[in-house]
Amino acid sequence: MRVTHIITRLVIGGAQENTLATIAGLRQKPGLELHLISGPTCGPEGSLEDQARQIPGLLTLVPELVRPVHPLKDFIALRKLEQILRDQKPGLVHTHSGKAGILGRLAAKRAGVPVIIHHLHGPSFGNFQSAPANWIFTAAEKHAARVTDHFFCSAEAMTRRYLAAGIGHPAMFTRIFSGFNLEPFLQATNDLALRRQLGLAESDFVIGKIGRLFRLKGHADLITAFARVLPQIPQARLLLVGDGLLRGELESQARKLGLSAKVVFTGLVPPADVARLVGIMDCLAHLSYREALSRALPQALAAGKPVVAYDFDGADEVCLENRTGFVVRTGDTETAAQRLCQLARDAALRECLGQAGRAFVKANFSVEKMVDDQYQVYLKLTAQKRTDPQT
Repeated sequence: MRVTHIITRLVIGGAQENTLATIAGLRQKPGLELHLISGPTCGPEGSLEDQARQIPGLLTLVPELVRPVHPLKDFIALRKLEQILRDQKPGLVHTHSGKAGILGRLAAKRAGVPVIIHHLHGPSFGNFQSAPANWIFTAAEKHAARVTDHFFCSAEAMTRRYLAAGIGHPAMFTRIFSGFNLEPFLQATNDLALRRQLGLAESDFVIGKIGRLFRLKGHADLITAFARVLPQIPQARLLLVGDGLLRGELESQARKLGLSAKVVFTGLVPPADVARLVGIMDCLAHLSYREALSRALPQALAAGKPVVAYDFDGADEVCLENRTGFVVRTGDTETAAQRLCQLARDAALRECLGQAGRAFVKANFSVEKMVDDQYQVYLKLTAQKRTDPQT
């Protein structure tokens, strides 16, 4: 069976890493031929295109498949996607991200693809954007849902959000945690040489965050919370892993608050280096406003680091209150600061939460489990289509 994945772009990010890990795992399954279609990758987040190109014949780029709404390019992308799918003749199309999810599913239906799956890595509508934008995206998702056989969700919160919006029905949704290579994080250590390289002392209490420097990722809130932590925990330091368009704005915020010497911006980091950086953190704070379930949370837990997170979408499905970390009401930087201070003062608590988190992630977040769970749904849906007299 041929399977084609479609994604809007291959920047360095959780959804993109998930997609490539899924493809790599599925290539080991019997009887599957994998293809990947993506729009162009540009911007300071970095690119995974080279990684995709390491598999001969895997990647096809559609230049018009861009993230912003662009009626002309969107129409051209739809037609190109349809033609590519007609040429590839996949038995199943698996779409990822907002734009590719909508155009890819519509193109797959027009091309006569038997099974169409959409993967919800994050919400395309919610209180993080304007009412008109929400109306447009909700309407588009409802339209695309009519040609969708199944949804994969990285968190149950996505299922609840879509069902509440009148999109799909419960049997159409399967939660599959976004697996990753656990071993580098399980083996991560507090590398003192790496700390020194970044200007961090052995005695510093390092609060880490992993993510693109973009709006809704919560970096500004975290810097605000950190400013409240520092007077109580003078040895606290903030380590921001990643790059993005807000780099200058966030550096300016830290400078105005007198925190420049206490906040470290790593810049763009290859995914393979993230585990080493998690190893030198004492905890991870993820004050994001919008994400289905950030991969940074289970990555930190795999390394035995407790987490503090806003109560966005599926955060509480991994950041288990008082078991693996603390969940804070979104926007409440004061409580976030209090929780970070609590962790800084109590090494035994950090150890307890971190070890519970490590056990939870080992049981739920391996790449092998993620791939197997998706593969079983592939088999189930294709078998149903073969026996459906209306297909």
